[in-house]
Amino acid sequence: MDRAGTDARIREIAEPFNKKGVTITEQTTFQNDLEFDSLTVMDFVAEIEDEFDIIISMNQQAEIENYGQLVDAVHKLRSA
Repeated sequence: MDRAGTDARIREIAEPFNKKGVTITEQTTFQNDLEFDSLTVMDFVAEIEDEFDIIISMNQQAEIENYGQLVDAVHKLRSA
């Protein structure tokens, strides 16, 4: 799956979590723009891990601040 495919699938996963209907761009932040709390982040990450059969470490999660970084991280983990 290329980066665009990864992006499209993550957007589908994010939709039910996007309670405010924010338009998601590469720069959209999870904490400020989407207002994800820690429990929402855990649930969202768990869905992504299940969908892509990957593990996103706590260190990696701490470094991911916006949507584009998440797509890059997932794509890189899938390619590894």
